Amino acid sequence: MNLEQLFLDNKEKTIEGRYLTLESVEPILKRLNTDNQLSVVGQSVQGRTIYKYVIGSGKTKIYLWSQMHGNESTTTKALFDFLNLLHSGTELAERFLSNFTFCCLPMLNPDGAFLYTRANANEIDLNRDSQALTQPESKILRAVFEEFKPDYCYNLHDQRTIFGVADTGKPATVSFLAPSYNEEREINASRQKAINLIAEMNSVLQEFIPGQIGRFDDSFNINCIGDTFQYLGVPTVLFEAGHFPGDYQREMTRKYIFIALVSSFTGICENVVVINRTKEYLNISQNKVVFYDLMYKKVKINYDGNEKITNFAAQYKEELVDGKINFNAYIAKIDDLENFFGHEVFDAQGASYEDEDGNFPKIDQKANFCLGKEQKFVNGLIKK
Repeated sequence: MNLEQLFLDNKEKTIEGRYLTLESVEPILKRLNTDNQLSVVGQSVQGRTIYKYVIGSGKTKIYLWSQMHGNESTTTKALFDFLNLLHSGTELAERFLSNFTFCCLPMLNPDGAFLYTRANANEIDLNRDSQALTQPESKILRAVFEEFKPDYCYNLHDQRTIFGVADTGKPATVSFLAPSYNEEREINASRQKAINLIAEMNSVLQEFIPGQIGRFDDSFNINCIGDTFQYLGVPTVLFEAGHFPGDYQREMTRKYIFIALVSSFTGICENVVVINRTKEYLNISQNKVVFYDLMYKKVKINYDGNEKITNFAAQYKEELVDGKINFNAYIAKIDDLENFFGHEVFDAQGASYEDEDGNFPKIDQKANFCLGKEQKFVNGLIKK
């Protein structure tokens, strides 16, 4: 199976980039509603519709939800790519539809999606509300879970560009977690299935992005939805769509999430979940905060009359302006950058730093400066 071609054949071309709202996906949902698969399960804090999409007739029930955090849209794109596959009429689609029933909440937090915020409109992180259930979105997620009674849960998220695969210098383009079900982080039959699924997806993804798959920390927090569902005995897998070099719109990462989804369902069909693959899972290196978006090395600064050679780094902030996400670079760290990496690295070779305010960088200022007389940087990058 050519998984990259499969992605291209089924990519939903009407959505792209990072800013994905309910208005973006409603037309797709209505187009895919060919046999009453779509229903309304409730409303968000601000009254936006939360949809449920159910397709397939198989006995194995898969529950997937995306954009629990409103500014995490990559897995939503991949989920629609996968739904297109299910409508493709191919042999693979028929195999999946006859083996599985898929229940999807493709945008759990439409208010956060509109505002481009992690939290909902009440500024509550829905992924810390699985016990208190204070928010309408949390109640909907739990009610559908209890009604659908899934065999597997897929918790679909994005992660920031700061994460790398341990200390390898490679970005964590895709990361996984089989959440713990207790404080001791023990492995029971339910968690074992999630572990085995992740091992299968990792084995496939290593062919495409070798060394760029990470494993999330498995500390137990019953307030997190993945931990709660694992605690309730349903194998749950956390997906984290991360950074691929140069891919700030997450269109490459989208492809790898699609490939992970397809390989997981193929694996379940082929019964890979009955094999103990804990060793493979634990061999996936853990996520680690080791990256900045932009790094500048061997820069000469003049601080209170004292010259020194130093390094500094800048990080993008994703800022919503007039319906578009702007990536604005701000100085984030100065001097001690040992054991950190940059997605873009510039060697100043001793050139002097200068900006409108002086001869040294300052935390949280915009990354507009010069290095020597030749190189002018605007928004963190060399102005051409």
